[in-house]
Amino acid sequence: MTAATHSTLFPQVPDSADAVLEGLDPEQREVATALHGPVCVLAGAGTGKTRAITHRIAYGVRAGILQPSSVLAVTFTNRAAGEMRGRLRQLGAAGVQARTFHSAALRQLQYFWPKAIGGSLPRIVDRKIQLVADAAAACRIRLDRGELRDVTAEIEWSKVTQTVPTDYTLAAAKVGREAPRDPAEVAQIYNVYEDLKRDRSVIDFEDVLLLTVGILQDRHDIADQVRSQYQHFVVDEYQDVSPLQQRLLELWLGNRNNLCVVGDASQTIYSFTGATPDHLLDFRTRHPGATVVKLVRDYRSTPQVVHLANGLLAQARGRAADHRLELISQREAGPEPLYTEHTDEPAEAEGAARRIRELMDSGVPASEIAILFRTNSQSETYEQALADAGIPYQLRGAERFFDRPEVRKAGIALRGAARFGGNDSLLDDAVDLPSQVRAVLSGEGWTTEPPAGSGAVRERWESLAALVNLAQDFAAAKPGATLADLVAELDERANAQHAPTVQGVTLASLHSAKGLEWDVVFLVGVAEGMMPITYAKTDEQIEEERRLLYVGVTRARRHLHVSWALSRAPGGRPNRRPSRFLDGLRPGSTATAGRTATGGPGGVERGATSRPDAAPRRTQRTPARCRVCGRTLTDAGEMKLMRCEDCPSDMDEGLYERLREWRGVQAKLSGQPDFCVFTDRTLMAIAEAEPTSPVELSRIPGVRKRKLDRYGADVLAICAGQELGESVGGE
Repeated sequence: MTAATHSTLFPQVPDSADAVLEGLDPEQREVATALHGPVCVLAGAGTGKTRAITHRIAYGVRAGILQPSSVLAVTFTNRAAGEMRGRLRQLGAAGVQARTFHSAALRQLQYFWPKAIGGSLPRIVDRKIQLVADAAAACRIRLDRGELRDVTAEIEWSKVTQTVPTDYTLAAAKVGREAPRDPAEVAQIYNVYEDLKRDRSVIDFEDVLLLTVGILQDRHDIADQVRSQYQHFVVDEYQDVSPLQQRLLELWLGNRNNLCVVGDASQTIYSFTGATPDHLLDFRTRHPGATVVKLVRDYRSTPQVVHLANGLLAQARGRAADHRLELISQREAGPEPLYTEHTDEPAEAEGAARRIRELMDSGVPASEIAILFRTNSQSETYEQALADAGIPYQLRGAERFFDRPEVRKAGIALRGAARFGGNDSLLDDAVDLPSQVRAVLSGEGWTTEPPAGSGAVRERWESLAALVNLAQDFAAAKPGATLADLVAELDERANAQHAPTVQGVTLASLHSAKGLEWDVVFLVGVAEGMMPITYAKTDEQIEEERRLLYVGVTRARRHLHVSWALSRAPGGRPNRRPSRFLDGLRPGSTATAGRTATGGPGGVERGATSRPDAAPRRTQRTPARCRVCGRTLTDAGEMKLMRCEDCPSDMDEGLYERLREWRGVQAKLSGQPDFCVFTDRTLMAIAEAEPTSPVELSRIPGVRKRKLDRYGADVLAICAGQELGESVGGE
């Protein structure tokens, strides 16, 4: 087993401090045993950084050098904090606080508020966007939905960079930040927003950090109390700290130096939120005596994937690029990355779905496949393609596993069976723990075979199936375990948010994929204008886009598929080109002028040229034109309606409502979301066109052959005003 190979699901707790160090590579062992003074760990993607720092904490605790209650480990997401707590528990170091910056600050703020301020802590607003809208209205400034979201982001950036409203205009200009409105207007809205919060006695997410910093700065007695509690700090993803978070960390530390930071400047992808790698890159300047350990052994990805990742960074510029780590794969050789060009985005999505179906048919679990894109708006096309192919999927950022209603209900049922199972006839024939769990969950909707489709019914089944699989793994790891033991394990996992794997292809933006990994990754939409994104103008912004692609590449363990489309929609002008970041790396391309590859030994290996999974090119169609004003259409939504968004609609409202009602019935029958039958825009297009034949219906974008065959008769009957019988429509 290599140093960062995933442990079994229920590993044995090491029986001694020395046993905690077993299986670590030399550099990871250096991290684990460097328990005094400032420590800086520069850790490349896939090099086992979480493994190194959790073993460091566990070794210190097990050796009696660190007291669990005196250690505070901070990171940036609840998922990462939960994973850290789970690993520490498995290593016998329970009791160590592992939290996000905000969670740790909120806990301190709630505790010290009565003493420092008096009374109870003000309510934290769930959605600040409504407050921003009210502030804009008070300023008599009209914001559309996009501007409202962007102004809210500007206020968040201002607060984490400790910029007050009166300084916003100058601060934004200094860093070249493009404001969504006149900077003076943004500053005005920001100022009124702060006034509204005070008037309504509420605080926002960023105030949690600001107020904690304020209290620790002003009240030395409270700062001393916090420092007496926490004497050893570990900060994960240190390249992502904002100036405000850095200030909070300094106040926690005081004049001590028991600090370990872990990060990788090449994975700095959140500068729009105020994150900066400068604190990581300047660590040795601020702490001249720091121990610095570089982790470059990549245990995650094959040499082929690693070579592409190194090649991307070899062409990078800027300060972060000067400190890049060249990864060295520790895995066996795998397939070359595949590069695929498509005529348009729907064809790209269909090609990905087709290849995923082939992978799943060959035995690759859906949970080990991900489709990663630059913006969330790209998701719908891939959701539709996967739904059309009958492939289950899950959107990254959805409700946490143990918060799902079906999981909570299953937990209640299992707890009841553990207490009163002797009187439950369901368990009469259950001879072991897995069969007991299957029997109990059969009453909650679990079946031996999954339901058809990929909608809500399938998602609920997948959640219950994940619990069934967890019970099987638990019983195998702990022979003789009872239902009560499993319930206790589930409770601990729920507290740590350590969820079992749910089957389903992951759809995620590149930003939300940070920290995750899959056997197979599809990087889609890797074209100029999307990667780098159109609004990335400065050298710094372009380089951050390159790092974002690097993060996407390094999510793949074995198979990597990179694709792009020549046009956005069918019939569009094929004027797109592959991302400049692939120049010199993909087959048939040459390196961008002035960029010299300085990657790993032997240069960058190019990808496969045969492209066996390339989708067949579509026949070019004539440009779509608005049937009202005649303008050429390029937007996919407008092309579905065959008119401009602003042109008047002649839709039959009654027909549209009948189609929506019919769609709801079909979705319920198939256990899918409504949009998997037809999207709202497709129904609008049908209601406007009122087709009278299969040929006319097939001309409407969104009505492909599969849907025409399945639903065409029903739709045409509804358009003709006919009543449908009970049996029409399904398969």
